[in-house]
Amino acid sequence: MRFFRIGDKVVSQEKLVDALIDILADREAGATQEETARRHGVQRSFVSFLESLGEVRRGARIALVGFPVANAEEVRALAADHGVDFVLVFNQAEREGIEGSSGGEVFNRLLETLATLRDYDVTILMASDWRIELIERILGREVVGIPLGATPLREDVPVDLGELEQVLAGLKQARVAGRRAGSGRVSRALREAADRAGRWAPSKRS
Repeated sequence: MRFFRIGDKVVSQEKLVDALIDILADREAGATQEETARRHGVQRSFVSFLESLGEVRRGARIALVGFPVANAEEVRALAADHGVDFVLVFNQAEREGIEGSSGGEVFNRLLETLATLRDYDVTILMASDWRIELIERILGREVVGIPLGATPLREDVPVDLGELEQVLAGLKQARVAGRRAGSGRVSRALREAADRAGRWAPSKRS
């Protein structure tokens, strides 16, 4: 346990950290800043300041989807390093496990995934050429396509981590710049990031 002596006060690091965790846990559970402040005996402005102090990024929300990916674990790790909001990447064996489910279950999972992707500003899609074109039409929003080959793909394909790193780094820079993708159109910063990677694919509906 660590203590700090500040003037005539002794401050417990453990007590302080526990209090901050409790405040953030209440906010995560849905309590308003005002409710959280009253519950913990602090000012609402302190709760707001705490959230701003710990915020890791602003900007467009990014989804990453890919299959069948040979180096799926490495791709997921890279996405985590860049703070990608939603990641759905699997290899052929994992894909076959999903396809082995009942038809209704596969269809429901597909619909749920598509509904989820509509909540994101940009989707990076690593798949066969035909599937990328299809998803572009379905989502009706910005898609950065990284083709893994011609349809059908039934074997794992390694993703170029350097290329993916370039795309993610460009989108991350756009986030830092504080620009957001608007409804139906990607921000200039996001478009430039994808253009630099040579992977910009505008949706057929945008």
